[in-house]
Amino acid sequence: MAILPELALIAGALAFFALSLSKSLDSTQVKNSAVVFGFIILICSIISYNQQATLFYGSYEIDMYSQLFKLIIGFALCVVLIFGQNLKGIDENIRPEYYIFLFLSGLGLMMLVSAVELITLFVSLELSSFALYLLVPMRDDRTGVRTQMEAGIKYILFGVMATGFMLFGMSYLFGLTGSTYIKDIVPALGAVSSQPAAFFAVMMVLGGFFYKLAVFPMHFWVPDIYQGASNETTGFIATVPKLGAVALLIRFMTLPTGQPELLVNLLIVLALCSMFYGNLSALVQKDIKRMLGFSGISHAGFIVLGLLTMQASGYATAIYYITGYVLMNLACFLVISNVSVNGENLNIDDLNGLHKRQPVLAFVLAVGLFALGGIPPMVGFMGKFMLLTGALKLGHLTLVILAAFNTAIAIYY
Repeated sequence: MAILPELALIAGALAFFALSLSKSLDSTQVKNSAVVFGFIILICSIISYNQQATLFYGSYEIDMYSQLFKLIIGFALCVVLIFGQNLKGIDENIRPEYYIFLFLSGLGLMMLVSAVELITLFVSLELSSFALYLLVPMRDDRTGVRTQMEAGIKYILFGVMATGFMLFGMSYLFGLTGSTYIKDIVPALGAVSSQPAAFFAVMMVLGGFFYKLAVFPMHFWVPDIYQGASNETTGFIATVPKLGAVALLIRFMTLPTGQPELLVNLLIVLALCSMFYGNLSALVQKDIKRMLGFSGISHAGFIVLGLLTMQASGYATAIYYITGYVLMNLACFLVISNVSVNGENLNIDDLNGLHKRQPVLAFVLAVGLFALGGIPPMVGFMGKFMLLTGALKLGHLTLVILAAFNTAIAIYY
């Protein structure tokens, strides 16, 4: 019962694998089946929410922390399947394969949030990542410019590089502690935390997770992949994988480095660089998906604010913030996908007069953008307020002022 969501995702992937073997497929039935599986996965996540278990020799821990993230992942996946039902961004002939990799990516992310052992964590992360690498070039080419192929190649190359960093750091952790279990690594690493290798190992692993969250300087893949992927794929990449990244970052922030002040100062620099680079780059964008991509980089900086507090309250606020970010981003991509009739990319100017043509979509987009900008009383404002308050209590006044200035920039664009 505890792994019901994972089993539902496996069943969904196998079902669409069987469908992909058929020579005569009704695309409408395929899409409807995907939505049905999406609801099944969400229901399974709700049913198993209170279940707890430790499986596979202690490498897979199902607790309230992981179940919360699985519930959000299940909900976000269901939303993506629903609003992608009538879209034309994917060739209908490869719809079953598309859903196979979408479910496999969701499976990898659900495994990721429960992984408490380095090998299990690595396998889960790669399952999710390689499925995403294949989703990007599946976009139906309607413009004559094969940007999806370029985006897919970049995504693979950058992802492999980030994986190399993370795997190198994991090898150091194992060499220093003699264990791959996080619960054993924490006390063992504390005994050798004065060694520079301990700090190096933790930062290399965190760097791999920062790639998923798009934190500066591991952000460079975002604009091209957002622009090159189909609208529904971008909606998934922009939201769901970041949940897994935050869940892992919070688990690994408990690792002792022997130099906590250096780690905090480094996180402050990364947070500020992410905010300024993301917001200033978003100011000059015309493609709305690129704008949301750069906006996501700045939001990653705000999430780092919650992590650098090194306190449970900061971690809880980071979870609240990423949840609000996922919901509001899904709302924005819902509008983008419905306004873009043939699956093409939208410029910001294409949204002119949307309140007259489709007032409901215009309202949803306004709510999503206001929340992402941090305008009260939206969820984004409450999240930023709590993050800034937590940082201010720890004496990071300059950081809070600069973060507030970035919020003003975000509201402007």
